[in-house]
Amino acid sequence: MSFDLQPIMVSGKEVLPLIEGGKGVAISTGESSGAWAAAGCVGTFSAVNADNVDENGEIIRTVYAGRSRMERFEELVAQGIKGGIKQAQIAHEISGGHGRLHMNVLWEMGGAERVLEGVMEGAKGMIHGITCGAGMPFKLAALAAKYNVYYYPIISSARAFRALWLRSYRKQPELLGGVVYEDPWLAGGHNGLSNSESPDVPEDPYPRVAALRKTMNDFGLQNTPIIMAGGVWYLREWANWLNNPEIGPITFQFGTRALLTQESHISDLWKKRLMTLKEGDISLNRFSPTGFYSSAVYNAFLHELYERSDREIAFVDHPAGDHSELFTFGVRNKKVYLTRHDLKRAHDFMADGFSKALPTPDSTLVFVSPEKAKQIRQDQLDCMGCLSQCKFSNWAANDRGTTGHKADPRSFCIQKTLQQIAHGDEPDNNLMFAGHAAYRFAQDPFFANGFVPTTKQFIERLCTGD
Repeated sequence: MSFDLQPIMVSGKEVLPLIEGGKGVAISTGESSGAWAAAGCVGTFSAVNADNVDENGEIIRTVYAGRSRMERFEELVAQGIKGGIKQAQIAHEISGGHGRLHMNVLWEMGGAERVLEGVMEGAKGMIHGITCGAGMPFKLAALAAKYNVYYYPIISSARAFRALWLRSYRKQPELLGGVVYEDPWLAGGHNGLSNSESPDVPEDPYPRVAALRKTMNDFGLQNTPIIMAGGVWYLREWANWLNNPEIGPITFQFGTRALLTQESHISDLWKKRLMTLKEGDISLNRFSPTGFYSSAVYNAFLHELYERSDREIAFVDHPAGDHSELFTFGVRNKKVYLTRHDLKRAHDFMADGFSKALPTPDSTLVFVSPEKAKQIRQDQLDCMGCLSQCKFSNWAANDRGTTGHKADPRSFCIQKTLQQIAHGDEPDNNLMFAGHAAYRFAQDPFFANGFVPTTKQFIERLCTGD
């Protein structure tokens, strides 16, 4: 090891300060996380709709039989528990007792607590830590304590951690294994940008992490590691973070760069696409039905969503001010009023083939083709409750099964597209999550000529600083 990378205590064991980022749906699997642990690091499998597999290793895809959303939601939770247990078993076997194994859960996924408890119950002794983000998981500490495993909240600011600590985590400080700082401008997937932060004005992660460390030190957590996630590529670029008292104990998480290993289950089409990306090809957008910002490759899928948002027009139910022009839409010819300028735009959209006007919860209309309108409606009807609250379908995991708002046609079914891309569908036509450093695949000599390393080779490379 030519780079000064010292082992660190994580989840009760000394390991290299390298952690696999948990990527759902069905991307970070037992095979990938087991290989990371076997190499003396921390492997993380995703328990977000994890795949169940049969005795031959073939994926058992879920076919939903329920007629209602609530019935399909119960099927989703049951499948998620079975899949999570299976992935934990695979990871445990591959790891051979080396390293550490963590489970990643999104707090905002449908049935998160039930899935977490079900997997922990069914895979006792195999999982050493729970990583959890996408929301404010106040109950995480108590759930981890129930199974005597370490917990790792994912946050994007010192303020967020402070809120979690004071409200909940201070009651179980001994099991706080680390705090994941996921940079909201650099990380892939869903991002924790606050309302006071601009998506267009990225901030240097160093002072933000230094502020997090100061907050942690104020709570007596000087020896608790921070996990830097988002934008980490070559460790030599982070050398000043090592053995730095202002940062304290630090480990590094690899999500995007770890997509290109032999144990990574993404399709060859996806792997090849990653090698073609250029700087600026990653879009920080707000189309996700979660309501969070997210980072993904700008492809045909995102392009259609951006174009759809360009065909949005505000309306009122009664003539008011400039909104004086009558416009009717839908099978019931609902009457609304547009401005004269927007009425012309509406007619232009319709002449271009975007003849279906769909209402949004914000008193606007979005214009789409008849085919897209049919697809949107079908996807909303097929909802199985994969999120705790979904803007797209208006599902919510409550007694009523609804957010109480109209379904939003400006978004999409995230479960559908992530299942499709995870299981081999054309990546350009689906949501392709990636961190903002993904363009570096094409520049990285390690991946030259299409080389895809094993996880062991990948980690050996990381340890050189490259």
